[in-house]
Parts: sequence; structure tokens; C-alpha cells
Amino acid sequence: MVFNEVAGVLAAKNVTIARSLVGNYVTSLDMTGVSITVCRADTDMLSLWDAPVNTPALRWGV
Repeated sequence: MVFNEVAGVLAAKNVTIARSLVGNYVTSLDMTGVSITVCRADTDMLSLWDAPVNTPALRWGV
């Protein structure tokens, strides 16, 4: 819901979303609200983002 709204606003400004992560990550008891992070990502940053990760909060590619 929030992601779709933000994606629409960014698309209207010709901003391409290269990667997105939507869900509950590192939550806290009784935590409400959302967090949105937007950054300019070059190919080096995207290759780091796509690298395998194995942490308590995130896990992929392992």
C-alpha cells in the first residue's frame, strides 16, 4: 500500500526503483509506522546489495 504510493510518486518524477525490500524487518514490540529509504545506487552499490547476506534480520543468496 505505502510502497505503491511511493513508487507512483517516484515514477511520476522519472525515478527508477532498482531494488525494493518490503516487509517486517528488525521490528520492535508495539512498533507502528513505516520507514522509507531512497538513495542513488550505482552498479557497485547494486552488486553489494545483490551479494549473499546472512544476518538475523536479512538472509538471501546463501
